[in-house]
Amino acid sequence: MSPTQPADATRQPVRAAAAAFIGTMIEWYDFYIYATAAALVFGELYFPSEDRFVSTMASFATFAVGFFARPLGGLIFGHLGDRIGRKKALMTTLMMMGVATVCVGLLPSYASVGMLAPVLLIVLRVVQGIAVGGEWGGAVLMAGEHAPQGRRTFFASFAQLGSPAGLILSLLAFRAVTSLDKAAFLSWGWRLPFLVSSVLLVVGIVIRLGVNESPEFAQLKDQRRTVKLPVAEVFRSAWGLVLLCIGANTIGIAGVYFTNTFMIAYTTQYVGITRSMILDCLFVVAIIQFLSQPVAAWLAERMGGARFLKWAAMAAMLSPYPMFALVESGRVVPMVIGIALAVVCMASFYSVIAGFVSGVFPTRVRYSAISLSYQVCGAVAGGLTPLVGTWLAHRYAGQWWPLAVFYTCLAGVSFLCIVALDARRAAQAHDGAAAGAVSSR
Repeated sequence: MSPTQPADATRQPVRAAAAAFIGTMIEWYDFYIYATAAALVFGELYFPSEDRFVSTMASFATFAVGFFARPLGGLIFGHLGDRIGRKKALMTTLMMMGVATVCVGLLPSYASVGMLAPVLLIVLRVVQGIAVGGEWGGAVLMAGEHAPQGRRTFFASFAQLGSPAGLILSLLAFRAVTSLDKAAFLSWGWRLPFLVSSVLLVVGIVIRLGVNESPEFAQLKDQRRTVKLPVAEVFRSAWGLVLLCIGANTIGIAGVYFTNTFMIAYTTQYVGITRSMILDCLFVVAIIQFLSQPVAAWLAERMGGARFLKWAAMAAMLSPYPMFALVESGRVVPMVIGIALAVVCMASFYSVIAGFVSGVFPTRVRYSAISLSYQVCGAVAGGLTPLVGTWLAHRYAGQWWPLAVFYTCLAGVSFLCIVALDARRAAQAHDGAAAGAVSSR
């Protein structure tokens, strides 16, 4: 053993957490700039209509398409990650996402090429969805499986930290270009955030090259214990756990797109807030989210993941009522307080859920299982949330309570599934202890 190996082994957990953070930050930056553009410009440029509601719904539908492609990405890269390694899968997803995002920034509008424009936009959105579908599970596992003993929850949370960081970057990018006059913004300004992704792509690749393969997977591969068809094994032996994990992820995924995507359209179209004002509010809230997530992961290590997640889900169920009451004021400070309240509850849950669900499944099928759980939830809860929110806002114009109840229901699903997962884990631990006691007699 060379003298540098122990030092490198010590650095790898930190390096893996940093790579998970940087990589997911870039991936989510790309995803969020699409979401912001869908709320602000894609309806007008790619789905022009005399009815603004129809254009907005069509734009958010393309946003949803990316979510429905995510389970496919989870299946493809979950299989590759459980068969050939986490690192190779992650390098591929990063390349796919970066190239697709830059191509969106170069895409001509409907006025230039007609129906070809929205068709190409949808194709690129599918590629983005496949890339993100494979990214999340690998990033969580690279950080969590490199973690020191007993620190999986905290280290895995760095993959989740990439989401608010990507949001901050995307909001900064769009805040800069929305200062342009409307003609310049619609013509070329909105494209700049997408083109900047090419620089971030290079940075992400360089950082990820310095991280070793997951030690847990490397050991599994050395022992020739990898599974030929990981997804088939998941469906055969753990489909009940997958369903519970799908439900458990709901508020962590849907809540993000409710507060950070749907609220842009809601406040600008129904409350009369300017685009720059709501983006400024969300920028401040994103910073609060970024700071709160590591604190939540630290607290969860001391309280216990399941107990923490239950409290966070219950808080999230109550949070939309003060949020909407304060947003309706139309003033910056109350809006920031209201949205931040809901986001901190949601983000605390989101920070911890990755480490919690990754510990539910065995190493040999872990990438496939957590990717499938997260991405199916993303397709349903994340992809449909802006659409359902837009429909409710249109159907009950002038009333925010149906939107608040919808948000409470999303958090309630997560709460019930965490309770069920915790009870199932406790029962398994009890059965294992009983079996051990019998065998020792």
